[in-house]
Amino acid sequence: MLILHISTQADWEAAQTSGFYTGNTLSTEGFIHAATPDQLMHVLTKHFPNIVNHIILELDTEKVRPQIRWEGASEVFPRGFPHIYGPLNIDAVTRYKQLW
Repeated sequence: MLILHISTQADWEAAQTSGFYTGNTLSTEGFIHAATPDQLMHVLTKHFPNIVNHIILELDTEKVRPQIRWEGASEVFPRGFPHIYGPLNIDAVTRYKQLW
């Protein structure tokens, strides 16, 4: 399954050096936020209204080593959002692309 994560270019470059990605919330919230493709616009408008120098990481859930939990279910998103509980192994990233 494909899930997405919004990252800064700097965080992604650091991950390529270290071999794992922690983003900006693993240390503060205990997980890395992610979204399904149909949740992406919701996440962008709610959390990134003035996005600059960010990229989208495409993740293959079959390759993600840390546990993925689906949390925060709502009427609009009954399954919730995928949260990654641990440093993300960068070989789970199948592609990344610059946000406009």
